[in-house]
Amino acid sequence: MTTRRTRPAPRPPEGTPPRAELARQARHVLADAVRIARWAAVEGGARTAPRTGPGAVPPQERAAAALDLTPGQVRAGWDRARLAGLVELHGDTARPGWRLHAWDRDDSAVLRGWVALFDAWSLVHPAPEGVAPSAVAEVVEALPQVLSLLQLSQGPVLVPALLDLLGQRVEELRGERCEVPAPEQAPEAPAEDGADGLPALLDWALEGLAAVGALTLDLGAGERHATLTPLGNWAVWVKLEQICVAAQSPAGNIEQSAGDMLRGCARLTPGPARDEYRAWLAARTLSSAVAELLAVARGEDALLRGLAFEALRVVGAPAEAEVRATVAEPSLRPYALLWLAEYEGADPDDAQEVLTREEATWLWVDTAAAVADHGESALLVRHLDSAVQGTVPALLDEIRAVGHPRTVQVLVALAAAHPDPALAKAVRRAAFQVHTGGA
Repeated sequence: MTTRRTRPAPRPPEGTPPRAELARQARHVLADAVRIARWAAVEGGARTAPRTGPGAVPPQERAAAALDLTPGQVRAGWDRARLAGLVELHGDTARPGWRLHAWDRDDSAVLRGWVALFDAWSLVHPAPEGVAPSAVAEVVEALPQVLSLLQLSQGPVLVPALLDLLGQRVEELRGERCEVPAPEQAPEAPAEDGADGLPALLDWALEGLAAVGALTLDLGAGERHATLTPLGNWAVWVKLEQICVAAQSPAGNIEQSAGDMLRGCARLTPGPARDEYRAWLAARTLSSAVAELLAVARGEDALLRGLAFEALRVVGAPAEAEVRATVAEPSLRPYALLWLAEYEGADPDDAQEVLTREEATWLWVDTAAAVADHGESALLVRHLDSAVQGTVPALLDEIRAVGHPRTVQVLVALAAAHPDPALAKAVRRAAFQVHTGGA
């Protein structure tokens, strides 16, 4: 077990409302989303795809009529409900999420749902048309600095001051990427989405954060100013605390790449490991963090592959699209299917049921490879009990069939570790047959 420095539980800034009041405010922000989610639950699993046939009414129109909302309000509320974990999608059918069941009684579930929406504000607030995606990504990546200034100011900040800070941070990000033209190339003219486009992008970001209840925008003395709401102030403080915790950790994970961060968390118990994941994520934009974690998952280290998906569980809704896209990759498919099953509300103990027998066998071999590389021999022997096959001969037959690239190494390590000479001999024979291509 890695030794960690103890640190007293931090207290929120003076003036921060109690959690019960913060949860009340979060419930107010998500009121329409909750109404739509509950309407879907009463419908018995509302279909998200249009019904066909004469007289069929699309679900958005039916929800709008039933809840006295406009179709635009229904679409916005539906997006919020998904990102906050209030609804889960199963094919083209929506079902109530676990947070919806706990909404009226569990303040922590409410705050976690709102923070998920806060993290994903750019997904529910479309970027201005005609702006390059790279410019949008730069602003999203630079925005934590703007939020930190608002949090430290403890009051309204003029938008021009925020624009100056945003411009400085964007330039720093470009400098860190060393975006210098090659010597033989003439310098390009400033792009339309460069510094001249920042005011519009800052307006977009501030309006998006205001839409999820993180800040307010007001006109005072002729100039607009922004102020964090109590919810926004608390959320930014939580993320800054996560960064401070990571900075004080023995491994200094906040400065590490995804791979090194995961290696540093490998010997932590699940709770402290999740704290490290949250702190590492808080110091990065979610899009870049998710991409980096998936890049590690595609590597050869099976232990890091599993840990990368544990970190992606902490990300939650903003990672759904990227994780869903990896279902087509054989090496990531079992992990992605389990992630999606748990994201959609399945109990972790029952999530294995979404895997076919072949996928479960492939995952067994991958996990065994992680144990062989990083664990103890006794743990590898105990790993036999987790196989879906009832007998070792059946397991060996199906292991050979799935074609995992680490099959031979896993079987050799298992044969060396197992105390039963007869079983060890059978496993060695299977390893030899796989190595030589025999049946």
